[in-house]
Amino acid sequence: MVNDLLPAFQQDDADSAEGPTKFAQVVSSPLFPEVDALLSLFRDSCKELIDLRKQIDGKLNNLKKDVTVQDTKHRKTLAELEKGVDGLFSSFARLDSRISSVGQTAAKIGDHLQSADAQRETASQTIELIKYLMEFNSSPGDLMELSPLFSDDSRVAEAASIAQKLRSFAEEDIGRQGISVSSVVGNATASRGLEVAVANLQDYCNELENRLLSRFDAASQRRELSTMAECAKILSQFNRGTSAMQHYVATRPMFIDVEVMNADTRLVLGDQGSQVSPSNVARGLSSLYKEITDTVRKEAATIMAVFPSPNEVMSILVQRVLEQRVTALLDKLLVKPSLVNLPSIKDGGLLLYLRMLAVAYEKTQELARDLRAVGCGDLDVEGLTESLFSAHKDEYPEHESASLKQLYQAKMEELRAEGQVSEGSGTIGRSKGASVASSHQQISVTVVSEFVRWNEEAISRCTLFSSQPATLAANVKGVFTCLLDEVSQYITEGLERARDGLTEAAALRERFVLGTSVSRRVAAAAASAAEAAAAAGESSFRSFMVAVQRCGSSVAIVQQYFANSISRLLLPVDVAHASSCEEMATAMSSAEGAAYKGLQQCIETVMAEVERLLSAEQKATDYRSPDDGIIPDHRPTTACTRVVAYLSRVLESAFTALEGLNKQAFLTELGNRLHKGLVTHWQKFTFNPSGGLRLKRDITEYGEFVRSFNAPTVDEKFELLGIMANVFIVAPESLSSLFEGTPSIRKDAQRFIQLRDDYKSAKLASKLSSLFASSG
Repeated sequence: MVNDLLPAFQQDDADSAEGPTKFAQVVSSPLFPEVDALLSLFRDSCKELIDLRKQIDGKLNNLKKDVTVQDTKHRKTLAELEKGVDGLFSSFARLDSRISSVGQTAAKIGDHLQSADAQRETASQTIELIKYLMEFNSSPGDLMELSPLFSDDSRVAEAASIAQKLRSFAEEDIGRQGISVSSVVGNATASRGLEVAVANLQDYCNELENRLLSRFDAASQRRELSTMAECAKILSQFNRGTSAMQHYVATRPMFIDVEVMNADTRLVLGDQGSQVSPSNVARGLSSLYKEITDTVRKEAATIMAVFPSPNEVMSILVQRVLEQRVTALLDKLLVKPSLVNLPSIKDGGLLLYLRMLAVAYEKTQELARDLRAVGCGDLDVEGLTESLFSAHKDEYPEHESASLKQLYQAKMEELRAEGQVSEGSGTIGRSKGASVASSHQQISVTVVSEFVRWNEEAISRCTLFSSQPATLAANVKGVFTCLLDEVSQYITEGLERARDGLTEAAALRERFVLGTSVSRRVAAAAASAAEAAAAAGESSFRSFMVAVQRCGSSVAIVQQYFANSISRLLLPVDVAHASSCEEMATAMSSAEGAAYKGLQQCIETVMAEVERLLSAEQKATDYRSPDDGIIPDHRPTTACTRVVAYLSRVLESAFTALEGLNKQAFLTELGNRLHKGLVTHWQKFTFNPSGGLRLKRDITEYGEFVRSFNAPTVDEKFELLGIMANVFIVAPESLSSLFEGTPSIRKDAQRFIQLRDDYKSAKLASKLSSLFASSG
């Protein structure tokens, strides 16, 4: 309807756009001219639709009734089916129960039949065994009337099995009667029980076992592995095959061929009479142990193919290798030396034995690991290897300590021999003073380094032989203690020898001290001898400083070695590290004591020469010129110049040799002694003003020199000396002003004032008494 009417409406819309006149015409006509016809059509359609709805509703009601009837029938059918299925399940349950009951009955019947069959079989076997047992129990030692089974080579396995069963039964029967089997064998009669059977069975088993072993040997020589395996399987019934295993291992060529053992010795030790060295032994052991490993590997392949229990055979084989072949070689290689009569150092001494022991132990440990890789069953091959060296390891610490002592003694003898040669040939053409110092052998840092190298080698052996931390720490501590003893003794003796030079120089000085009333010729000779003694003292001073320097370097080497190599081995064990530190301090205390005494002697030597130079070079006119009106000399006195030059020269070695607190203490002590000696020396002279200026110049020179000591207390003393020297320069009436800023020097200044040449003429004694009384 829309398609029929819509074009007309669209045409009307188009026409309405043509103008207002036409629009007015449209408005005056009806909007839907066909509405009446459509309304009638709609009413007829609605009536028809209502009729159709009533028809469809009626059909739906009829269908609903039919569905309800059919659903009722279906439910009834399902109920009947469910009841039938329940009955079916009940039938199946009864059937299953019946089947289960029948099955159980059948199983019981089967068990009874199997048991009956087993009993029948057992009874049959028992009858057969009793028949065989009666044959063995017929008469003692008679094995000729036995069944063919026991002599048929093709049925050896069966015969062996039966013989073992009979033997077990007979021995059990005898055991119930309280008779030991050992008393039966060889002493059996036919009078009672199964004693005869036991004896005959024992003889037969022995004969059968020997026969099988012979067949096994023959097959082994022909390399018939199948026959060997068959024999080994049968022999496993006799003592679990132990005899076959041991027999196979014992017949290996490396255990019975003497030439093999001799070849081992030649390979490791070389030809008889040749020099044995650890490196050659190491190469020989490596070659030999490689050969042994290859041999065992080849035997392992045969054993795996032949024996039912190859691991047990490998265990026996490896044990035999270590206990026989390796032990025989080690017995020749490692001859434990006596600690009472040590081997000569020319023949290698104890060190050669220890090196051989370390090489043999290390290489044998490698062999044990290789054999473990090849296979050795349940054998503790590492433990067995350790047991080979137990006798050597038990006394190892004592041998190591004795070796280090032997090396030290040999080195000392060598050094003494060198010192004697040096002394005999080196003093020709030298001055007497120089020979005093050179005749004493100096400490050598190279020698101490050699001691440390010996100790390092010994520590490496300790590490090799000691598996437990406690044992390792104990051995390392003992070895390190040997080093401490060696170094302490060596450097202490070296310092003492250097001190001997100082002592001899002091004796030379004392020998040429003369009185005042001597002739000029004697005095000149004494002066010449004093110069020689001074040269000896200076040379001895330098030698001792070199000894102190080398002593410090040696101690530093030992301390560094302890920190780098020893500490880490001692730290895992309580107290061990602290104990070694204490021992190190104790061991070095003797050297410290010798060094302290020597440094005191050095100071005495220096001061003796200073006093000699002052006494020889200082003139009375140096500080009291005859004409006080001339221009004063601002140069230091000759005595001062000589003393400073001597100190600069001799102390150069001290500045190089000493370090830290040792250097500071030594120079401070020397500075104090120099101050005291100069003050004592100057109190022998009188001073006029120009002499006071000269003295002040000397004090300045000394003060500038001692500043190199870096000793504040000494510098202060020389500064005060410079102030006190002013008491010779100022006029008497100005003396009181000198002490206003430094009252602490009044007492010493009072002694200096008494040295003024006008002390009496100016009546300074009374002035000073009043001055110090008023100041007090």
